[in-house]
Amino acid sequence: MTRMPVPPFSYQDAVKKVRMAEDAWNTRDPEKVALAYTPDTRWRNRSAFLNGRDEVRAFLNRKWATENGYRLIKEIWTHSNNRIAVRFCYEYHDATGQWFRAYGNENWEFDADGYMAVRYASINDVPIADVDRLFHWPQGPRPLDHKGLDALGL
Repeated sequence: MTRMPVPPFSYQDAVKKVRMAEDAWNTRDPEKVALAYTPDTRWRNRSAFLNGRDEVRAFLNRKWATENGYRLIKEIWTHSNNRIAVRFCYEYHDATGQWFRAYGNENWEFDADGYMAVRYASINDVPIADVDRLFHWPQGPRPLDHKGLDALGL
């Protein structure tokens, strides 16, 4: 099976792939998100090194059990034939109600069928006050008319 769009990516294909990833991650559904990756995908997420969909699924279950109110925006940085670089921000709160904004960059590499084979993510969390939050849409995918990172000054 293929997961469109597939490499080689045009700019429009890469932008679509980024939005598809953002929408999937905003579902907070580890089963759905894990299906975008190859069965033997390799990840570095902060200091975690993961191998395969099963480890990704378990990681996402742990992540979204503690990152409450998670809302994410991704934007393309650049792309090539089978690679895409992305910058992103997401907001979440912990069990105490403290809000955070996480800033990061991802480097993605795709197989010929459009599945992500490699993902390297560098992420920094910054505590923010509730009044400083910028991502207020209902849980789930970001509305199409919601501002992106550039428009929000991020």
